[in-house]
Amino acid sequence: MVETVETAPFEGQRPGTSGLRKKTPVFQQPHYVANFVQSIFDCLEGYEGATLVVGGDGRFFNREAIQTVVKIALANGFGRVLIGQGGILSTPATSNVIRQYGAFGGIILSASHNPGGPHGDFGVKYNVANGGPAPEKVTEAVFARTKEISSYRILKAPDFDLDALGTTRLGEQTIEIIDPVADYAALMRKLFDFERIRALFKSGFRLKFDAMSAVTGPYASRIFEDMLGAQAGSVLNATPLPDFGGHHPDPNLVHAKHLLDLAMSPDGPDLCAASDGDGDRNLVIGRGRFVTPSDSLAIIAANAHLAPGYASGVKGIARSMPTSRAADKVAEKIGVALYETPTGWKFFGNLLDAGMATICGEESAGAGSDHVREKDGLWAVLMWLNILAARGEGVDAVVTKHWAEHGRNYYARHDYEEVEAAGADELMQTLRDALPGLKGETFGALRIAGADDFAYHDPVDGSDSARQGIRVHFEDGGRIVYRLSGTGTAGATLRVYIERYEPDPARQQMTTQEALADLARLSQELAGIARFTGRKAPSVVT
Repeated sequence: MVETVETAPFEGQRPGTSGLRKKTPVFQQPHYVANFVQSIFDCLEGYEGATLVVGGDGRFFNREAIQTVVKIALANGFGRVLIGQGGILSTPATSNVIRQYGAFGGIILSASHNPGGPHGDFGVKYNVANGGPAPEKVTEAVFARTKEISSYRILKAPDFDLDALGTTRLGEQTIEIIDPVADYAALMRKLFDFERIRALFKSGFRLKFDAMSAVTGPYASRIFEDMLGAQAGSVLNATPLPDFGGHHPDPNLVHAKHLLDLAMSPDGPDLCAASDGDGDRNLVIGRGRFVTPSDSLAIIAANAHLAPGYASGVKGIARSMPTSRAADKVAEKIGVALYETPTGWKFFGNLLDAGMATICGEESAGAGSDHVREKDGLWAVLMWLNILAARGEGVDAVVTKHWAEHGRNYYARHDYEEVEAAGADELMQTLRDALPGLKGETFGALRIAGADDFAYHDPVDGSDSARQGIRVHFEDGGRIVYRLSGTGTAGATLRVYIERYEPDPARQQMTTQEALADLARLSQELAGIARFTGRKAPSVVT
């Protein structure tokens, strides 16, 4: 039986870079999830009898929210809903299921790398038929609908079993609980040389992968240990927990410092790696060598042909604007196009669908390819394993040889988290107002070559995205970028990206802090960060 429930709009249900994210208690309010999900369906057409994919990262409130999502989907006319067992589907696995089964779209319940638990974060994101995040025209329409919604339709029925594999029929409609790992693992086997990687592990190669008590645990255990033969115990924190074990599921050097310490120890594993809450980000550290996400993207692009799924070569490379320009050097070397897009994986979707790009990546630990339409943490780790197995070299050798050939882009991101939003907005506007006069300004040995507010014209659909971040370029090839993030749930996060290019191999072994010291100081002075935010230092440096 379908019930129509009267409701009223909630303030602030505007999707950010990757869906709607708020603190969990906000989503737990009566009607809050229902309002947003109904608003999504109200902005779509042609889904009568179609398939919807639903899954999440297992965080607190995931199972309850899935019940609401599925009942609203069926009440609105979807014919079939595919759900990961236990409500579990990593974000890249969801993208794959949408594509593999020809689904109309999917709902992902996650706040990605943000912490979970009763007082943590939650999120809802809609992905379209190509498996990628909904484009801005859809998310803006959804936001407009949330401001005027007055009722939603929901199936009045008992909660269904999320844990038993199989199909439940409700008249002409079906709910199918599927193995969350099987289809994804099969895809990875097609892309990578599993026999060669298995031989690498058999030779004594040691891996430590931290699933961070998040969604990738079941995937990593099955692929690395069961299918590839990595030593038992290679996967740490493999069981998804609603609060991620009380830890922050962001695979960076702050929240995964234990992996860095392990990799830098005298007898450390050959490769330490991790993924985040929903499985779309990655961390890669070789014995004695941390690989920045920007360098990882460039090295993956330069070596992708070593994996069977990319043996024919790379058609193009795409990176988000704040990501270092290391990938640009690779694109130039191999003679393919380099696309610089705004932050947000949805901007890569058109390039991938059009066959213009094969490898994509963001500095925020996200990399992927045209195999799905999301970034993919396990894919990146498997690509590194394939590269190491094919080249017969360790991570450090691969990285240093890459720098010698292409140059090194020293790079860091300074995050000022949960600053007061009004101050952050004023900082950005003051910078925008100053742009016309910045060219030619000199600060010690640094001279500004140009500055702008990045805007993007999509070469596929012709859409335009303005005010995507302020870029300050220096004559020596350095760069500072300022941007407000759309992935937080409280206040504002100011991200400052600092980069310097070094072509001389003799100067490629400095510490990042040393190489970027003058630019880091200037980044604070130029934007008046302390004045506008009250912060004298970043919350996190990656």
